[in-house]
Amino acid sequence: MYRFSTPWGDLDLTRYPAEPREQLRAWDAADDYLLRHLAATEPVPGGTTVVLGDRWGALATALAEREPVQVCDSFLGQQATLANLRRIGAEDRVRLLSARESWATWGAEGGPPRRVDLLLVRVPKSLALLEDQLRALAPAVHGGTVVVGTGMVTEIHTSTLALFERILGPTVTSLAVRKARLIHCTPDPDLPRTRGPWPLRYALPDGIGPMSGRTVTNHAGIFCADRLDVGTRLLLAHLPRRQGPDRVIDLGCGNGVVGTAAALANPDSDVLFTDESYQAVASAEATFRDNADPATAAQFLVADAATGVPAGSADLVLNNPPFHSHRATSDSSARRMFATARAALRPGGELWVVGNRHLGYHVQLRRMFGNCEVVASDPKFVVLRAVRRPPRAR
Repeated sequence: MYRFSTPWGDLDLTRYPAEPREQLRAWDAADDYLLRHLAATEPVPGGTTVVLGDRWGALATALAEREPVQVCDSFLGQQATLANLRRIGAEDRVRLLSARESWATWGAEGGPPRRVDLLLVRVPKSLALLEDQLRALAPAVHGGTVVVGTGMVTEIHTSTLALFERILGPTVTSLAVRKARLIHCTPDPDLPRTRGPWPLRYALPDGIGPMSGRTVTNHAGIFCADRLDVGTRLLLAHLPRRQGPDRVIDLGCGNGVVGTAAALANPDSDVLFTDESYQAVASAEATFRDNADPATAAQFLVADAATGVPAGSADLVLNNPPFHSHRATSDSSARRMFATARAALRPGGELWVVGNRHLGYHVQLRRMFGNCEVVASDPKFVVLRAVRRPPRAR
C-alpha cells in the first residue's frame, strides 16, 4: 500500500490483488497531474462525471465526492477501485461499469449516463480500446462538456490526439510535467457520432490444428486483435490430444482461440473461458459460438485468474500469460495464473503454458508443481507442461 497525496487529501491505495511484495503503485504522475489540474480549475463543471480507463481507481477514489461513473475494461481495476473506495467509506459513491456495458446498456437503467458534463480519460495502452470507448460515450458529450485526458509522455502520440479530434472535437496537449501530459478537447456537437470497426473478425491460416481456416472475433483492446500471435500459434500446433469428458480452462483466454480449439478437438470436453478483461471474454464467447458444436458445454467468466474455479475441478488448463501490467514488465500475473491453476487442477491434471523463452517460466512451474517439461519450442517461444501430482501418502 502506498500513500497518494491529492488536493482533496491523502489516500492509501493498492492494486488488486494486493501483494505485500509488489513494488508497483496504484497511481502515477499522470493521475496526479490530472487531479491537480482539476483542483486549479475554476469552476469545475457540475453534473455528471465519467472517468474512463481509470487503471486502479486512483481518479475515481480521489473524486468520490462527485459520485462519478467509472468505465473500465479490467476486472482487476474494478476490484482495486472497490477496495480503495472501501478504505475511505465511499464504495457507494462510484458507479462501476465495464467497457462492454458502455455499448450494451446505453441509455438503459444502470447503464452509462445520457449526458456527460465532465469526461476524464486515462489513456489506455490500446488505441483501439480508446477509440471504441470514446465513440461509445460521444453521444452523451455536449458542447459544454469539459474533456480532459491524461497519460505519460510515452502513452500520448499524434495518433492519440487525432483520435480525440476525430471523434469529439478540437484537441491540444499540455506541456510535460514529470513525464506526464494532459489532453484538452473541446467537443464539437456537429461531428457525426458513429460506431467504429469493432469487433474485428478474421480467418485463421491453415496448419494450426482444429482452428485452421476458422474465424475468430476480437472486440477492441484484445491482444493481437488483427492477427494470430506467434506464441498462440505454437501452442495450437501442439495441443494435448485428449478425449472424454475433460474439464478444460482457457486461462487468460483473450479471443478464445485456444479454448475453442480444445473444444473442437474434444467435443466431449467442458470448457471454461476466463480472463480479467470484459472485452476478452466477450470475444471468446463470440469465437466459440461461431465455431464449436452447439452441444459442447462452455462457460465464460470475468475473474482474477482462476480464483473463481472450484478447487480440484479441472483436468487441463491452457495458458498464454501476459508479462506486462499496463506498461510495466512484471511476472506477477503469470505467477498468480500458475498458482490459481494449480489449485483448480485435480491430481493428475495438467497445466500447459506458452511463453517467451527468456521469461523462464519453467523455474516457477518447477517450484510450484515439482515438475515441468518442454513440449515444443522455437527460437523465441516454448510450450511447457506441468502436472499436479497427487498428495503424498502418509
